[in-house]
Amino acid sequence: MKTKILVVDDEADLELLIRQKFRRKIRENIYEFVFATNGQEAIERIAEHPDIDIILSDINMPVMDGLTLLSLTHAQHPAMKTVIVTAYGDLANLRTAMNRGAFDFVVKPIDFTDLELTIEKTADQVRQLRDTLRAIQENNILKMYVDETVLNFMTRPDFKNRLLASETVDVTVAFIDICGFTSMAEKMNPTDLVSLLNTYFDLMVKEVIAQGGYVDKFMGDAVMAVFRGEHHLDRAIDAALSARAALQHSTAPLPPGFEYRPEVSIGVNTGEVVSGNIGSVSLKRLDYTIIGDVVNLCQRLQSSAKPGQIIISEAVYLKVKESFKGQYVSEVVLKNKAEPVKIYEVME
Repeated sequence: MKTKILVVDDEADLELLIRQKFRRKIRENIYEFVFATNGQEAIERIAEHPDIDIILSDINMPVMDGLTLLSLTHAQHPAMKTVIVTAYGDLANLRTAMNRGAFDFVVKPIDFTDLELTIEKTADQVRQLRDTLRAIQENNILKMYVDETVLNFMTRPDFKNRLLASETVDVTVAFIDICGFTSMAEKMNPTDLVSLLNTYFDLMVKEVIAQGGYVDKFMGDAVMAVFRGEHHLDRAIDAALSARAALQHSTAPLPPGFEYRPEVSIGVNTGEVVSGNIGSVSLKRLDYTIIGDVVNLCQRLQSSAKPGQIIISEAVYLKVKESFKGQYVSEVVLKNKAEPVKIYEVME
């Protein structure tokens, strides 16, 4: 891997000397050198070459000295490391440089064998730092695409052994669908559409998280949320009520010429489900999710809900009637259900 080094020194012959001493590594594309004669010029070179790894800087220079340059680069480019070039008698400035974040130093006259070792050591440190920063960035990006439950599962010591394992768990599922949004997709600019949909999702997800739930998946313009643990049914209904209110009071701006008041239809169901990685191992595409009749019924309850309604089955209503007001709606025939299902609407 090539190391890019910015040499900052007002000695006219230093550039030629460095090119001679490191000609083989320059030729083999191991080192690349950029040169500046003072700190101000160095700032300009950094703007032109933001991938610089190491700054090799003198202290005493015109226009901008090395200590000032160090202060600026240490704050603005923390992944770049500075090696100070100093004279034997300049101990006070050297201490100041080290306190301001210099990684190492070499003394004049320069011992090029020592300089090469210092460059290699510094380059290793820069690579480790950049790898760490990249890992943090990738982890933050991963969190945007992967649920926290999955991340926790992946960090378990027995992750590989449990990859295809499954378990039965007691949960509450909520399907929250944004009503009428599909028709908007036929007319709205795709960029505006996605931005608006993500804004609405953010509002709903905040209410899910506030009640200790997590988003299992986004399905078009709908959210499938799952709640586990103590009082998961009550918390799911509280989240559904809050999500409905959040959408109703949304002030997200619409593109010119559009009129739309977001409403949701919600189905809530509770019971035992199977939790595990579902998908194709050969394609290396697995989805950590829940499946079962509880999930299927929940989705069909949501399909039976009108805009603004939170629909539950009679069995769920009997579990929560002391905590929430419910109003009988009707009997409905649902797909794959032999008998009609009595449904109730959760009221404020």
